[in-house]
Amino acid sequence: MTQPLRILIVDDEAPARNRLRDVLTDCAVQLPLTIVGEAENGVQALQLLAQTQVDVVLLDIHMPGMDGMALAQHLAQREHPVAVIFTTAYDAHALQAFELNARDYLLKPVRAERLLAALRKVIATTPTKTPPKRQYLSATERGRVLLVPIDEVICLRAEQKYVAARTAKHTYLIEDSLTSLEQSFPDYFVRIHRNTLIAKSAIAGFVLKDQGDGEHSGWFVLLKDSDEALPVSRRQYSVVKQFKQGEA
Repeated sequence: MTQPLRILIVDDEAPARNRLRDVLTDCAVQLPLTIVGEAENGVQALQLLAQTQVDVVLLDIHMPGMDGMALAQHLAQREHPVAVIFTTAYDAHALQAFELNARDYLLKPVRAERLLAALRKVIATTPTKTPPKRQYLSATERGRVLLVPIDEVICLRAEQKYVAARTAKHTYLIEDSLTSLEQSFPDYFVRIHRNTLIAKSAIAGFVLKDQGDGEHSGWFVLLKDSDEALPVSRRQYSVVKQFKQGEA
């Protein structure tokens, strides 16, 4: 590998997470790795995975809310699954774990030499390639984690602590910042305002409006299949020029 193995620890017990951190520190002497985050359950893990590039998830099984098996099933359905290594006190779920394509199944207390072997197995069985681009945004709604396909998002608007991701049928609240989304998807979204990104594919055109009050005069984005027009800030007027030149 050309970069350290990025690892996410998922366990509802703080002592267990601390133990894995210590063991990973021992492993790091022989294998480049970095701990990119910790989660106490499956829901928190999915939120972190939506925002952070992860190579390996060290996953406990018995956790409140979304447990380890449910999370592993969710991860196995992703277009580009991360490697899962179960770290648990119970051996009863080993068969189910490997049916979900887990890379290894380690019993607690996890020992450094055993974890090191599991991590090396991940490296040996992972093709060397450019990390895949994210295909989904992660939204939490009524206690559920929903994956929103990027190609269904029409616009993203910053609203206090959250960003509202709007599709043709629904608006979802996500925790990614507008800046990180702009950097993650430069080919898909374009900024038209300090609090708004628009999907390039959703732009029908631009119109120059003069409403007489100054504040609401200027260029507006016309959306496909909609009568709505969204304002373009003066700082983003270059978007209009790019669109006219066929570059937007």
